[in-house]
Amino acid sequence: MKLHQSKNNGNLFTGYGDGFVLINDERFEGNLVVTADSVTAWPVGAFDALEAGHFALVADLAPEVVLFGSGKTIRFPHPRLTAALTNRGVGVEVMDTQAACRTFNILMAEDRKVIALLFT
Repeated sequence: MKLHQSKNNGNLFTGYGDGFVLINDERFEGNLVVTADSVTAWPVGAFDALEAGHFALVADLAPEVVLFGSGKTIRFPHPRLTAALTNRGVGVEVMDTQAACRTFNILMAEDRKVIALLFT
């Protein structure tokens, strides 16, 4: 699927498919941490390997909301895993990865401080 380009500065999802996302028309595969100005590998192998530290690594970036894209289907991480974020008042929204990409773009257009943690 191709998404429409926005005039917003920073990272935006411009497409996605099976096992990849396009950010500013550049293809990325693997699990990712996406902020307004960076795209980095998210060091987690699979959903069942999630640990609290995988979420805590973005807590110091002080986002308003973290979008957790769990892959093709919605899978909810245990609340103890996201506690480092929720204890700081950071919203954690769980959705499939495609929905997380679309929601990220909307929140970026609203100048919100958003981080996406994605399983592609």
